[in-house]
Amino acid sequence: MTTVVVVRKNGTVAIAADTLVTFGDTRLAHGYEANEKLFKVGDSWIGMAGTTAHFPVLRRALDSLPPGELRLHSRDQVFETFLKLHPKLKETFFLNTKEEDADPYESSQFTALIANHAGIFGVYSYREVFEFDRFWAVGTGRAFALGAMYAGFDKLKTARELAELGVRSGCEFDKNSSGPIHAHTIKLNVVKG
Repeated sequence: MTTVVVVRKNGTVAIAADTLVTFGDTRLAHGYEANEKLFKVGDSWIGMAGTTAHFPVLRRALDSLPPGELRLHSRDQVFETFLKLHPKLKETFFLNTKEEDADPYESSQFTALIANHAGIFGVYSYREVFEFDRFWAVGTGRAFALGAMYAGFDKLKTARELAELGVRSGCEFDKNSSGPIHAHTIKLNVVKG
């Protein structure tokens, strides 16, 4: 249903996404609606994969957190923020948390990537949080994006070039991804590599 990527390279992070929305077999291309899969909350850019219903819900839920509770600058901060967010998603936005009977935890039903001056992070449905050193991708085009970014990592100079390469590859080979590509870059506070 999408291709969203984050990349960290040479003191910069980038996040990029395609702009196609699908309804089953029907495609709603960018020219018919402003399909923005990336949104800014505080000093972080967030991209999501999943049902389009998640986009306004997550944006509004994050914006409604009290000052000091929206913290997305480390793996632990992202976990704590999304842990606090989960009850709000259920109570205020009526999130259906059940996926399978044997699930170990309630699901938040979405996957998100976060880019900010502290790094690049991924949040999965059980609030698993990962901090990535180089790059990552989510959505139906992720395999194509990961392969392209792996192949181009030592050849391309900037995080943005790599992010755009990843999303372009998703758009080329994944039937549920299409351009134009939207991308944003942020300078890192500390360079890891």
